Amino acid sequence: MVAVYKSDVVIVGAGLAGLAAARELVKNGKTVTVLTKLHPLRSHSGAAQGGINAALADDDDVELHIFDTIKGSDYLADQDAVELMCEKAPETIRWIERMGAVFSRREDGRIAQRPFGGQSRPRACFAKDRTGLTLLQTMYEQCVRENVLMLDEWYVADVLYDGKKAYGVVAYNLRDMTPAIFNAKAVMFATGGYARAFKINSNAHANTGDGLSILARRGIPLEDMEFVQFHPTGLAGSGILMSEAARGEGGRLFNRNGERFMEKYAPEKMELAPRDVVSRAIMKEIIEGRGATEDPFAVYLDLTHLGEKKINERLPELRDLALTFLGRDMVKEPILISATAHYSMGGIPVDINGHVKKSPNELTEGLYAAGECACVSVHGANRLGANSLLEALFYGRWVGNSILKDLDSLSFKEAKPDEAVVMLDEVEKLLNSNGDERVSQIRNELQETMTTKVGVFREEKTMIEAKNKLKELRERFKHIKLDDKSKMYNTDLQEAIELGHMLDYALFIVEGAINRKESRGAHYREDYPKRDDKNYLKHTFGYLKGDDIEIEYGDVKITKYEPQERKY
Repeated sequence: MVAVYKSDVVIVGAGLAGLAAARELVKNGKTVTVLTKLHPLRSHSGAAQGGINAALADDDDVELHIFDTIKGSDYLADQDAVELMCEKAPETIRWIERMGAVFSRREDGRIAQRPFGGQSRPRACFAKDRTGLTLLQTMYEQCVRENVLMLDEWYVADVLYDGKKAYGVVAYNLRDMTPAIFNAKAVMFATGGYARAFKINSNAHANTGDGLSILARRGIPLEDMEFVQFHPTGLAGSGILMSEAARGEGGRLFNRNGERFMEKYAPEKMELAPRDVVSRAIMKEIIEGRGATEDPFAVYLDLTHLGEKKINERLPELRDLALTFLGRDMVKEPILISATAHYSMGGIPVDINGHVKKSPNELTEGLYAAGECACVSVHGANRLGANSLLEALFYGRWVGNSILKDLDSLSFKEAKPDEAVVMLDEVEKLLNSNGDERVSQIRNELQETMTTKVGVFREEKTMIEAKNKLKELRERFKHIKLDDKSKMYNTDLQEAIELGHMLDYALFIVEGAINRKESRGAHYREDYPKRDDKNYLKHTFGYLKGDDIEIEYGDVKITKYEPQERKY
């Protein structure tokens, strides 16, 4: 018999967005169950290093932050959502600071801010280069203080959704595979990004896009999935993130000829151009044979001129990472970097209050999403650095309060124990599968395909090859074999379920990219190098239909910033 547990709200994911929402709800007397497959402090929010944006300085203002974000998005962001986030950014910083977040300071005692790419003013508030971890620890402490029920090592594998209303999730305990239903008036997904579909990426191993695929299998569309951000500076070979803070503090990019090559690509902003511009510049240098002497698939990031004192004060984690994974000390020599799959602009479509959409103009009932897994579209086609922590923290809190307002009008639909059957069947099938295919091999081929055929530079021919390869991998996935048949901490099984999700959402990325015959933000088509506002100033909505994705389009919300050419 499958146990059914009841609460007002179930939140899937315990990063910044999930915890911020949970804290707001519990503080206002609601019962909340937070489910996460790993401990909250291991959530990927903690990996964000560089900063969180807010217009706090005397020479900065909210309008500039709004404009920079919309311009950075290549005009695909929904401007009402951007305006809300940027207007509330200063208050969000003060809110988390009052709860104990310790930011780095200027000499006059005010919060220190550093420049990031695409920003008119230095506005990234930071805690050395551990900003995400500082915010995550603060939020976690507050949830512990409010007695939020956080169940870690629970794997959510299905959502209870009847086509109109969500009323819970189905999960199993990773420790011993005990299944359970968590029944609630409202369900919120805060499951993070999906860059693990790419071979070289900066994401935690947990970022397998489960939340997106779970909803897609239930008929919910996914929005703008073709827009995957490649961060310019991942460590060569591994893709481990070297925060934009390194360039914000004055880091310079050089090719093997000693040329500071950003002069060619963004003469005004140089290394602090938006991420899509810098990533393409780096890859172009590499493709044209000007990569580093030691590693032709990388270029140099030079910070030696900053000096040991400043590096230890502002970038201690980055120095440590470069020493550990490259054996290079950034105080004494340049480090080797290359573009790495980093962030998901697309995701679960939501309105400005976090209600999940079931079509471009229809909302679900009792179903919400926030953070990187959601697409409220504050980032459009390209995210500016230090806006991700802001989105997760602000929209997590905002959607928590949105649920709070809705709860009294939401009905409680009883869940029955037999509604766990979809998850139980999936687990049973995988455990008994005795084919000749390996999860690791299929995953490697998926990541290789996405990196080489749907990466920084894209064109129709190779993306169609990727689409066909995905169909082949999905067929082979039906014939996998798991060595571990046990019930205790079966990571073999977990990785198989996660791979199934990766194979699902990768279809959306490829199909959206094939259909968008233009270049915009992080989506760069070599066969369509220009932006096409006449045909593609619109959001992609994809629906999973077997092995295919059906595409329709939705409007971009434009308030007062008319699209113009993007120059840096």
